[in-house]
Amino acid sequence: MQFILKLPPVFFLLLSVSSSYAQRQMEYLNRGVYAANAGNGKVFVSWRLLGNEADDMAFNLYRTTQGKTIRLNQQSLVKGTNFTDETADTTKANAYSVKAVIKGKEKNSDQDFLLKPGSNPFLSIALQTPAGYAPNDVSVGDVDGDGAYELIVHQTGRARDNSQAGVTDPAIFQCYKLDGTFLWQINLGKNIREGAHYTQFMVYDLDGDGKAEIAMKTADGTIDGKGKVIGDSTKDYRFNKGDKARDGKVLDEPEYFTIFDGFTGAELATTSYIAPRGDMGAWGGRGGNGGNDNSGNRVDRFLACVAYLDGVHPSVVMCRGYYGRTVLAAWDWRNKKLTSRWVFDSKDAADPFSGQGNHNLFVADVDNDGKDEIVYGSMCVDDNGKGLYSTGLRHGDAVHVTDMDPAHPGMEVFGIHEIEEGTKGPGFAMYDAATGKILWSGDQDKDLGRGMSADIDPRYPGYESWGGSEGLIASNGERIGASPRSVNFRIWWNGDLLTELLDKTRIDKWDYKNGKLENLLDAGKYNCLSNNGTKATPALSADLFGDWREEVIFRTADSKELRIFSTTIPTNYRFYTLMHNPQYRLSIAWQNVGYNQPPYMDYFLGEGMQKPPKQNIVILQKK
Repeated sequence: MQFILKLPPVFFLLLSVSSSYAQRQMEYLNRGVYAANAGNGKVFVSWRLLGNEADDMAFNLYRTTQGKTIRLNQQSLVKGTNFTDETADTTKANAYSVKAVIKGKEKNSDQDFLLKPGSNPFLSIALQTPAGYAPNDVSVGDVDGDGAYELIVHQTGRARDNSQAGVTDPAIFQCYKLDGTFLWQINLGKNIREGAHYTQFMVYDLDGDGKAEIAMKTADGTIDGKGKVIGDSTKDYRFNKGDKARDGKVLDEPEYFTIFDGFTGAELATTSYIAPRGDMGAWGGRGGNGGNDNSGNRVDRFLACVAYLDGVHPSVVMCRGYYGRTVLAAWDWRNKKLTSRWVFDSKDAADPFSGQGNHNLFVADVDNDGKDEIVYGSMCVDDNGKGLYSTGLRHGDAVHVTDMDPAHPGMEVFGIHEIEEGTKGPGFAMYDAATGKILWSGDQDKDLGRGMSADIDPRYPGYESWGGSEGLIASNGERIGASPRSVNFRIWWNGDLLTELLDKTRIDKWDYKNGKLENLLDAGKYNCLSNNGTKATPALSADLFGDWREEVIFRTADSKELRIFSTTIPTNYRFYTLMHNPQYRLSIAWQNVGYNQPPYMDYFLGEGMQKPPKQNIVILQKK
């Protein structure tokens, strides 16, 4: 693979500074071998290059059929980490394994993948979905330390938006291995309301023991994966006093924050949730949807994320509020103890930090100091819990952070904004991720609901952005033509460096010459559905196994399965797994929060890219 290496002198300064930072702890991953039926008697096999391995690592690929094992490649594989097997008998079960070759010697394979005859072009996970429920958002974590991800599934029944009164069903979470093995179920109980803005769940190895934990807001009556009740199971705090705006809401109960064991679902620690509601009428105010209420709408808007606030260990950050008052509470889970690291509260900060939050957030080291910041919509909170900057652009529904403009130092943020209730300002804007300086903007005083950034046109450097009425916009702010109607998620799927687009159950390629979408996958043909109504998001989009291209998970129409789709398109491009890029991995942790958004790395991946930088990470040992 050829890369254009044009590095300014400041790059070497930044490299020397960043190399002195402590190493971030990252999860151990196995080789992630995956095989898929590519049609016409062909089997597509792909595997991971790990974040601490040499870019030119060589591999040998083996196939075992009815006890007979053969090597498929004559020369060791040094290009893309994928291979198309054109000699397999697909009427028989075939097991594939990959061995790394170091200095001419093979390392033992740590994983096989068995492809059964007649396999569908997806991996199916059978679910134990409760009656009246449907699988919704999914997160991943290695809960048993074997180097493969497990799926944590949010099962949703009757749900409500914060603005709506009415009783909801309890939020239920389940854990499955990729072979469908059911591990546990957590029921948050009647005192946690179900809805996109209520229940945020973080899945991550928080204490560095090689196994992921689960972190969530809980309440009296929550039942953990072992059947243990948290608090008082007899309490029912649902409002039922005939107030049309409040009925069915939970407005005055004790609120808890709990860490659960990822393998068993057992409660490990519970404490009071920060911040408590306090005065319900004090959470509105300045922002794109200002005003106020006493009905539990603005006070019960929750977000969450995981961030390396000390540059080494992950912390979990639980958040409340974004239309006005905003509170972020950082927690550390270390040595079986849960401790508060810091609390950011906009009521104690300058006015510009009020009302700037989104229905989502982004975690990134925006100032290149080795520690993460939280881009909270139109403002940014530093790793120490202090406000770094506020753009004043107010509330919005989408925010994206990566190196979108290679000509501009550092990373950029592209966001869209709700301009309503008499407020003024741009409907979309690109700004400097480190300083908040506005680089360009548009759709002045227009209320926008969707926006996307991705490299979809190789004729222009960097990412293109769209979502308003001004069409497709180059990374420097130039208007360059009509934009795709797909404005939901981006995904790396085919064999080139450009980005594909994911919306509903479709993956499409933007034909930049003719200004139209070309379909690459429609999972609807396999009885799959997207989630979250008009948001039409997948259960999850992430680099779950195989090479650096991403997988996508959908639920089936009968809610009995999850189906994981992975590309079968060969590529010679080789990158280490995206999950060993800390910013990308943290993006997967927060993807389920609020209005789901796609993940990004901290470097530019696209046409004309430079070689991806090696990450300053230490990978934990296999358990």
